[in-house]
Parts: sequence; structure tokens; C-alpha cells
Amino acid sequence: MKEVRVANLGLDRTNNTPVVILRESDGERVLPIWIGPAEASAIAMELAGVKSSRPLTHDLLKQVIIGLGAELRKIIITAVKDSTYYAELHLYRGDQVIQVDARPSDSIALALRLQAPILTADELLQHTVIETTDTIESAGPSGERSSGPLDADALKTYLQNLDPEDFGKFTP
Repeated sequence: MKEVRVANLGLDRTNNTPVVILRESDGERVLPIWIGPAEASAIAMELAGVKSSRPLTHDLLKQVIIGLGAELRKIIITAVKDSTYYAELHLYRGDQVIQVDARPSDSIALALRLQAPILTADELLQHTVIETTDTIESAGPSGERSSGPLDADALKTYLQNLDPEDFGKFTP
């Protein structure tokens, strides 16, 4: 398992979908996860320190966990199957460990609120591949342009060189 942190939250303008970029804490590999707008807003609000006058869903769940005397010790992004990512919440209450299946986006929003570490399987960082559309091109090692799947190194370069017009900052 590798610890990751939220490195960026943006809007993929090729399909108008929010994406959270996780970067390993002690390295350069990244894991982009395309998420829904509600979850992106919850993550963005927490990153910006914005508090709602009434508890939102992730704030409510935080209070339920605390109220039950439990502690969120970690979340783990465990797998990807058919372009869908899976995650687990690891809750501790006394001697009891409770693992809860959850979406990564909800897990990340909750981990940020409870200052819990975000972990991912090393294989997900090693095998990160995204499909690009015809409107997004990537540069190869010798400068040639192509579209199609990006391997981990090409993805890293692609994400680092995104033009703000291709990838806008997500705002809640």
C-alpha cells in the first residue's frame, strides 16, 4: 500500500467531468479518478476550508462516526474494474475493526474531514492508464503527437503539462 494525497481537483473539459488527482506522498506517480460533481464539490469545499451552515452528507457521516465512538483510521482505494474504482473505509471502535465498501470520491471527502490517511494499492499507481479522446493529444519521447491510451510515464507528463484551457480548476 502507498499513501497518496489530493494533489489537484479539476474539471476535464473534454467530457466536463470533475477529476481528482491523487499523488503518492513520497513519489511522483499519480492516480486520476473521475468523480461526480457533488463529490467534487464536497472535496473542494473541504480543501478550501469552506463550511456549510448545515451539515452536508460527508459532514453528517463524520459526526455519526464520531458520535458512535469510532475512528476512521484510513481509507484504501483497492481496485479498478471496468473503469470503476473501489474503496474501503477502515473504521476502528475499541477492539472492533469495521471495513465499509465505499466509492473513492466519498471516501476521499470523508478522509479529508477526519484527517485520515488515503492509501492505494501500489498496482493502481503502476498501471494507471487513461484513454484520451481525439481532442487531447500526448507527446511521445521524440516529440511525436498521438492520441490513445497513456501509460504511467506519459500520463504523468500529460497531467504536468495540461493547459488551463484543457483542464480547468473545479469550483463548487
